[in-house]
Amino acid sequence: MTTPPSVFRSRLRTGAPGPLSGVKVLDLSAYIAGPYGCALLADQGADVIKVEPPGGDNLRQYPSTLAGENRAFLGVNRSKQGVVLDLKQPEDMGVLLDLAVEADVLVHNFRPGVPERLGIGYERLASLNPRLIYCAVTGYGEEGPLRAKAGYDQVLQAMTGMCALQGKRDGPPELTYGSPVDYYAAALVAGGVASALFERERSQQGQYVGVSLLRSALAMQSARMVEGEGEARDVPRDMRSGGVTGLYPTADGYIYISANTPRFWKALCELTGLAAFADDPRYDSVRKRADRAGEIVPKLREVLLSRPAAEWERLFNEAVPCSRVRPVEDMFDDPQVAAEQIIAPISHPTLRSYRGVTRAIKFGRTVGPEPFAAPALDQDARELRRRRGRP
Repeated sequence: MTTPPSVFRSRLRTGAPGPLSGVKVLDLSAYIAGPYGCALLADQGADVIKVEPPGGDNLRQYPSTLAGENRAFLGVNRSKQGVVLDLKQPEDMGVLLDLAVEADVLVHNFRPGVPERLGIGYERLASLNPRLIYCAVTGYGEEGPLRAKAGYDQVLQAMTGMCALQGKRDGPPELTYGSPVDYYAAALVAGGVASALFERERSQQGQYVGVSLLRSALAMQSARMVEGEGEARDVPRDMRSGGVTGLYPTADGYIYISANTPRFWKALCELTGLAAFADDPRYDSVRKRADRAGEIVPKLREVLLSRPAAEWERLFNEAVPCSRVRPVEDMFDDPQVAAEQIIAPISHPTLRSYRGVTRAIKFGRTVGPEPFAAPALDQDARELRRRRGRP
């Protein structure tokens, strides 16, 4: 008797195997953290089925300038199959339970208590599939007074001090746009799941994996989150080195300069005509330069305003770490990005094709399969039912 093909294996999965090829992932999550964590697993070869409720992942409804599609949804849901299941309907719940029995990994971002009410809590699914790696992405974790609250990237930025420290000194707090907490949580999802899969090879048992936006936001600030015994509460915790390092206006835009080491500081002084600063003992450390920024920065700004940013970038070259400030669109055709093959064309049924980020990790031997487009809503329902032997 031949083994029927796995419902997880997509007909679109082509190319070389990856380190996670053969791993079957059920993605019940929405927005960014869980979905992008599953996309990172898919990059490494895992077969991922995205399960959406009727109406779909709410990220599909967010504003987008991409005609006929949502840019954010495409960006965080690549290389997945897609099916709609209404878990309040017994038949659809049966489909999900069947998928969970075959799966290696299940990822969701329901608030604590909701999976149990839906009938897909860890204890129930572990009883059906003891080898299941069950990853829950929450806002605030599994315990504590905030456990039942919904968590969002920018809410956690505000709560954990990120907004306060992002703002300029003596200025209002500022958000960091681009969902850094979500994306860091996504990396923790992928890393935590991979570690649990590795451990399962030894124990032959699955386990619960918890990732929260709160833990992610604080882990991102590990260099700030150090409190010495007896230390005052309001000591400076800003990680910025101050002084010379930072953004500067030029004749036609901005350039970022980092000159914290003695070698880079000396090169910066020489290349900007401020050689007298290089060996001045008043400025011979990062701390001293920060303390005397008012003496250095105005003169450096005056010099940098004399040339365009691209000219300074060429002049500094490897002598001073720097980059002119570019729009993100430049990255699509940047020579370094192209050399690293970070951006690749992806076929799409309505857009014909688009270019997007593909593999975030490079593997020398198990390169990983080719990416394919994020699924249209319920795109693979018919194929999944056919493989399960249902009409």
